[in-house]
Amino acid sequence: MKMSLPLFFIVIVLALTSYTHAAEYPGKSWPTAAPAELGLDEAKLTQARDYALTGEGSGCIIYRGKLVLQWGDQAALYDLKSSSKAIGVTALGLALKDGLVHLDDPAKKFHPTFGTPPESNTQTGWLDQITLRHLATQTAGFEKPGGYEKLDFAPGTAWLYSDGGPNWLAECLTLAYHRDLNDVMFERVFTPIGITPADLKWRKHAYRPEFIDGIKRREFGSGFSANVQAMARLGYLYLREGWWNGELILPHSFIETVRTTSPEVRKLPVLDGELHGNASQHYGLLWWNNSDGTLTGLPRDAYWSWGLFDSFILVVPSLDLVVARAGKSWARKQGEDHYAPLQPFFEPIAAAVKTSAAAASTAPLPPSPLIAEIQWAPKESVLRRAKGSDNWPLTWADDDAMYTAYGDGNGFEPFVPAKLSMGFAKVLGDADSPQGTNLPSPTFDIVGDGKKGRKACGILMVDSMLYILARNLDNAQLGWSGDHGATWTWADWKFTESFGCPTFLNFGKNYGGARDAYVYITSPDADTAYQRADRVVLARVPKDKVRDHGAYEYFVKLDANGQPTWSADIRQRGGIFTAPGQCYRLGLTYNAGLRRYLLCMTGAGNDTRFAGGFGIYDAPEPWGPWTTAFHTDSWDTGPGESSSLPTKWMSADGRTVHLVFSGEDHFCVRRGEIVLRPGGK
Repeated sequence: MKMSLPLFFIVIVLALTSYTHAAEYPGKSWPTAAPAELGLDEAKLTQARDYALTGEGSGCIIYRGKLVLQWGDQAALYDLKSSSKAIGVTALGLALKDGLVHLDDPAKKFHPTFGTPPESNTQTGWLDQITLRHLATQTAGFEKPGGYEKLDFAPGTAWLYSDGGPNWLAECLTLAYHRDLNDVMFERVFTPIGITPADLKWRKHAYRPEFIDGIKRREFGSGFSANVQAMARLGYLYLREGWWNGELILPHSFIETVRTTSPEVRKLPVLDGELHGNASQHYGLLWWNNSDGTLTGLPRDAYWSWGLFDSFILVVPSLDLVVARAGKSWARKQGEDHYAPLQPFFEPIAAAVKTSAAAASTAPLPPSPLIAEIQWAPKESVLRRAKGSDNWPLTWADDDAMYTAYGDGNGFEPFVPAKLSMGFAKVLGDADSPQGTNLPSPTFDIVGDGKKGRKACGILMVDSMLYILARNLDNAQLGWSGDHGATWTWADWKFTESFGCPTFLNFGKNYGGARDAYVYITSPDADTAYQRADRVVLARVPKDKVRDHGAYEYFVKLDANGQPTWSADIRQRGGIFTAPGQCYRLGLTYNAGLRRYLLCMTGAGNDTRFAGGFGIYDAPEPWGPWTTAFHTDSWDTGPGESSSLPTKWMSADGRTVHLVFSGEDHFCVRRGEIVLRPGGK
């Protein structure tokens, strides 16, 4: 069922802004609270502050919108060095919002003399290939200094920390706006969030001539002096997804890209590894992050600016936390990891919040505006069938049966003779007494085990045709059956980038009640089912062209009107939501009674067969905005590595659902009751 356009926009705005509008924003100063008032561990905060002061300077900690600790002179201006990169890239967010640029635009589109001098760069043949994204991810190839430096490698083939690349980015944006970026930034960002010229100053250029095309030249590589209060305000803007007191200043899609590391960058070698370690694993758009979990005591969604003398703007969405610090450098030990000096500062602060009784939820997305909670039937009521088999994607077929596939087992009782990596079955009956039947097929059944064997991860019936998505095949492959699974045909193509564990969006019986004439496929943004990704991606294809690889389109972003944009080029894909290091195996269905899409995602915990957690997220459209309906780090029973809420077993009003999950390697069913917020449907 497709929402009317006005209702769609109401839900979009409500979900994206309910938690940001409820947040406190500072006026001329921050609202304050003693750490104990918010349940924080003051001793740990003091421990972090004392470490910070080994480099003197100033700092402040903002938790849940309140100033809970500060030290040093809050008005003192500090030379932020490379923290300037993270401040400067905010201009890129504005330009993206204004439609002046796109991340994959070539830099030369805006800058006719881009990359020169030196003239030797023109001889490489690489200048035309360098995009704004390359400049913002340190993958363009320019050497370190911020002046006119030579290219060391082809764009997108390595990672090298540079001031020159970000300075070229500043020039491209200056020419795109044809204005002094200082004026643009104060007009559009700094003044609206309460930063004055006395709080933050953009220094005179250091490496290049004063003007470019008659406009004042600015530098991102090392350009700002600021006080920690200004730094905290900018961090708070990013924490609040670009919103400030009801005004959207920066687009959500930009902030998602800033704080995560793209799969393309993760694969790249680091050319200055002795200085920056495995930096390509934890670098976004001129911001550093912890998406690879290098700092074990810090949540993976944490990201920060970082400059010489250890200036920081630390943002941790899952903890509702912003920290700013500037001063002198902390002591280093020869040969230690480049993140090691951060640990004694970042980790005690995170621990102070995480041990608090008032700590923010660990859910990676904001709370649902509609669903207050899901109340599960007692764990003793869980039905368990098909001992020893897992996976269990489900679709509701034209014959009223649900069809499914299992992995690494012998299916339902009576078991098939051989343990299969992938077998096929159907399920009859209601959720209280499901009856599973194995359906052997020589064109489907595969013998194997674990990562080496083909596994089903998505299944769909549309217009009486069954489709299956199988993984562990150097990404994923499509199969189909027109005879309810007796025989199968496999596509001669595969997903070769991302979509390593894809699943179909299921609507009602035989795809009844679908929102449009498309089939939708979602996946963690990874090439394999065994890698936890930073975001979830989405594809669509006309339902009569599911077998045609060339007909697939990939979600890019929402436009200024909240409408999805699509591209046939998978490299242009964007995320429907971001949760660094937490995006794992998915199940996606439409709840017609609530008119909400429900996405089940496992992955909280290392062995979810017997312990661990999972989440259920909801949205008004397949592309979002996604919010948290249920989340737990540790359920009262093992949720398994796969789960979904089959549409056949949803009540007419949508409030009673049944989770099918693979806990303890069974076909498991557990009833859930959805509790709506006051005023909900």
